[in-house]
This record gives sequence, C-alpha cells and structure tokens, in this order.
Amino acid sequence: MADFPLARTCNMARKEFAHHEAVSALVREDQGGYSAAIAVKALDGMSAPRFHKILDGQRFKTADDADDAAAQQLERLIAIDEEGQLAWAAAAN
Repeated sequence: MADFPLARTCNMARKEFAHHEAVSALVREDQGGYSAAIAVKALDGMSAPRFHKILDGQRFKTADDADDAAAQQLERLIAIDEEGQLAWAAAAN
C-alpha cells in the first residue's frame, strides 16, 4: 500500500493510502467534551466517511485538544484494509 507523508491542513492532519484517506477528527460526546477520532473515506469519493473513535476512555475539553490528539495518533497509522479498518504501528517503549 502506498503511504504518503502526513499533511496538516486547517487544524486537521491527513494521510493517504492506496485506496483510502484518513483524517484527524473528533466526536462530540453527549456527556460533554470531545473524543479523538480518525475519519476514513475511500479515495473513489463514493462513500461517506467512517469515524473511528480512538484513545478509549480519554475525553478532551476542547475540540482543538481532541484534534491534536488524533493528529498525533494518525502518525502511527500504517494501513487501512479494504473494509476501512485501521492498522497501527506498534507503540514504542
């Protein structure tokens, strides 16, 4: 799968793969605050983005903080399978 460098544009980071793109995102929580997320969309442009909440259990007070956390995690994303599921690099110790 082709992997292009991480790009940061207007408070979001983007990473492109062979058939999908991934973008840092956030999800507003009903209980207040935000969760970090990665939005995945097929490059053919025919489907709506699919949001994957990441960093389970962590809630952020501001949208900027959640997006910054998602952008950091996006750097660890190494692949997206045909169904749009995320594959992560092992965490460094």
